[in-house]
Amino acid sequence: MAGLLPSGTTAIPAEASKTAHTKAEEKTDYMNLPCPIPFEELQREALMSLKPETFEGLRFDFTKGLNQKFSLSHSVFMGPTEIPSQSAETIKIPTAHYEFGANFIDPNLMLIGRVLTDGRVNARVKWDLTDNLSVKANAQLTNEPHMSHGMVNFDYKGKDYRSQFQMGNGALFGASYIQSVTPHLSLAGEVFWAGQHRKSGLGYAARYETDKMVAAGQVASTGMLALSYVQKVSEKVSLASDFMYNYMTRDVTASVGYDYILRQCRLRGKIDSNGCTTAYLEERLNMGLNIILSAEIDHSKKDYKFGFGLTVG
Repeated sequence: MAGLLPSGTTAIPAEASKTAHTKAEEKTDYMNLPCPIPFEELQREALMSLKPETFEGLRFDFTKGLNQKFSLSHSVFMGPTEIPSQSAETIKIPTAHYEFGANFIDPNLMLIGRVLTDGRVNARVKWDLTDNLSVKANAQLTNEPHMSHGMVNFDYKGKDYRSQFQMGNGALFGASYIQSVTPHLSLAGEVFWAGQHRKSGLGYAARYETDKMVAAGQVASTGMLALSYVQKVSEKVSLASDFMYNYMTRDVTASVGYDYILRQCRLRGKIDSNGCTTAYLEERLNMGLNIILSAEIDHSKKDYKFGFGLTVG
């Protein structure tokens, strides 16, 4: 028994050392936190599920690649356009337009241009100056007076943070910063000044993300409160919900939706507190050939939208 005592006493420190080592591994290394997503993408999972690009009418898109970096696109759209009205009912007029586009995509440079038959010209530029600093710009020119606009963003990506400075026409200036405080939690803030309208604003945001869920919230001095939650049921199915409240106008909207990704199609849908129901289906018929079905029904406004699209290339 006396000979067994030393071995027993040495086993206790060994077990304690193993437990202490395990706890040390579980400790968060705050010097090596992950880099958060950009500020404007805080609620991207909820937006992808709850706000698909629904349309009404017929849409046809064709993209032809000339080489690995340069491609041309052609788009035709035929459908009604809503016009402002004093009445509660929605007034629509039939419209149609053709859009020609040119795309140049390089690992460090992206140039996208669009020209429409109604006179609008759209341009987008993204240029990675370094591994951490990039410049993004977009502009739209129209025939209507005071409707053309442009915006330039400077994005800096740090080890565990991101910052952005933006400026646009109308003396618009803005800045945002997002910081990872834990491996799952990010906190952010933004400020902007619109010189043309003499308005300023301040906003705060938070995002919590795990392998199974994403929760995000934003609040601004303009009176807007936006909350969203996405539950990843599986690799193919996600459930999403959001809540938006405007303190100034007392407007409240809540919605729930789903995002179902199958082998050859993707189905998204939602219903909101106003009774508006939306469904959006993208299905791949063949390599480079996709079909799109869009539907939005709002019984309270007697507004019904159905769209059919075909994408080639």
